[in-house]
Amino acid sequence: MRQKASRSELIEVAQGRRPADLIIKNGTVINVYSGELLKQNVAVYQDSIAYVGERDVLSDEHTKIIDAEEMYVSPGFIEPHAHPWVIYNPVSMTRKVLPLGTTTTVNDNLFFYLHMGAAGFKKMVKDLKDLPGNFLWLVRLVSQADFKGEREWFNQKDVQELLELEEVVGTAEVTRWPLLYQADSFLLDTIEVAKQKGKVVDGHTAGCSYEKLISIAASGVSACHEAITAKEALDRLRLGMWTTLRNSSLRPDFPEVIKMITEGKVSTHRITMTTDGPHPGFIEKEGFVDGLIRRAVELGVPVINALQMATINAAVYLRLDDYIGGIAPGKLADILLLPDLKYFRPDVVISRGEVVAEQGNLLVSTPKLNWNQYVVREPFAFSKQLLDDLNLYRYPYSSTEQTVPVAYFKSNVITQRKDVKLPEAGGFADISGEEGLLYASLIDRNGKWVSKAILERFAVHLDGMASTYNTTTELLVIGRNPKAMAQAAKRVHELGGGIVIVDGEDIVVEIPLPFTGMMTDDSSFDQAVRYHDELLAAVQQRGFPFHDILYTLLFLTCDFLPGLRLIPFGLYDVKKNEMLLKAEPIKDQIAK
Repeated sequence: MRQKASRSELIEVAQGRRPADLIIKNGTVINVYSGELLKQNVAVYQDSIAYVGERDVLSDEHTKIIDAEEMYVSPGFIEPHAHPWVIYNPVSMTRKVLPLGTTTTVNDNLFFYLHMGAAGFKKMVKDLKDLPGNFLWLVRLVSQADFKGEREWFNQKDVQELLELEEVVGTAEVTRWPLLYQADSFLLDTIEVAKQKGKVVDGHTAGCSYEKLISIAASGVSACHEAITAKEALDRLRLGMWTTLRNSSLRPDFPEVIKMITEGKVSTHRITMTTDGPHPGFIEKEGFVDGLIRRAVELGVPVINALQMATINAAVYLRLDDYIGGIAPGKLADILLLPDLKYFRPDVVISRGEVVAEQGNLLVSTPKLNWNQYVVREPFAFSKQLLDDLNLYRYPYSSTEQTVPVAYFKSNVITQRKDVKLPEAGGFADISGEEGLLYASLIDRNGKWVSKAILERFAVHLDGMASTYNTTTELLVIGRNPKAMAQAAKRVHELGGGIVIVDGEDIVVEIPLPFTGMMTDDSSFDQAVRYHDELLAAVQQRGFPFHDILYTLLFLTCDFLPGLRLIPFGLYDVKKNEMLLKAEPIKDQIAK
């Protein structure tokens, strides 16, 4: 991180020999270093803090003075594990969360890199330097689902070059953590390069036992946010990992994991917090990092500890505490004025010395980007007429077969195998008389292959739905009516990415996601909220029994969570490491 203010200028302001640009008077400074609340003045020069103390500071006619009487002066909040692609995009997310007090976000680059490659991603990072706040990155080493050519796309040269970028603070979570357990040489080599550069190694160890977790810690992973019980969180802490407590739309885990602090009384100095990519409606209702602090305090975490976890702890973990995380001379002036220590919603947000938001309203402009200028992958490399073939959506089946393996949804993202006997029609499984069963097809964006499954407890009365919003960003089509499925798929093709639901012959939901097939290109966060709320209401009306449709879509096509998964290689049983139905070339499919 770089600062505009020179050290000599800051010293001059501190000594009263140069006027400050901004003075915050009479506030109660939250000192996250010592854990104290101190009545002090704060002076800012350019983008940095020059003075924190009780005396008055030199000012002139250009100095902006803020009277913070009865206000708390807090460091800006830090989100160390963000996913800026949950329908919203980096600009719309920033426009929402910066007025809520999150002045630093550290962001996963997965879908940007998948569609841009190294060159396009670098250009986007450069253009996003104009965003207010600190917008930093973690770079993926592998995807969330294996695909042909993955290692060529995530090659060592490109990934390691991205680690050279100042805005890149480390490597992103390896969701397929068994690769680390198996000592995958590419991952370990790149992790070592990151460590030599002084950068962090974020982790993801969902379902990892303590004994296996030891190997993950030995691989060099710095942190993990996947604990869902207090014991799991304590295991990670004891093994030297930074333990990131999660409260998100998919996993609102705080009531359980927070017990590590409230009942276990452990030291909190290596604990941080994350929202882990919540859907837009969750942020609208619960907030962002401000919501984490609020919820932690409600559950019994002392206020100062909760604030430390969201500021200095995160900064130390990220190895950025020389610049952010606290109110102290020489640090960047990321400062919040909080009216209370109950709701943690700032009246004033200062980022790098500039007042960027007041009373929840953003005061500064954000860059207007043509997002697709960075993208090197075509949305679809085949004619939409290919999608007219209804056999693309039917599941192959012969009456001589005993049963069909069905992916039964136990929760938003966890499935289990059910073997179901079905009637056969023309070489395909006939689900027309089976309420609650749906066809699912994952169609290659290049038109080369299709993977197929049958789902249960995804929805009941869903004729056709198509979505590029999933881990692979291929075309995922779900429904009970192949004609409606084809219509939804063709409309998504026309949009260049998105989510469409069809009832009969009518399009009832249409959400364009032209940026990588995952994100709106609109800078308005409100638009992302409307899209999400419309989609969730529509699928729930059609029998979707869960609370987070976006993560259901996202993780159906990954290859690391328990149950059956629909991935580019076919219908996959994760636990048995067995391909139940291989993906079929589309030319062969159409030939049928």
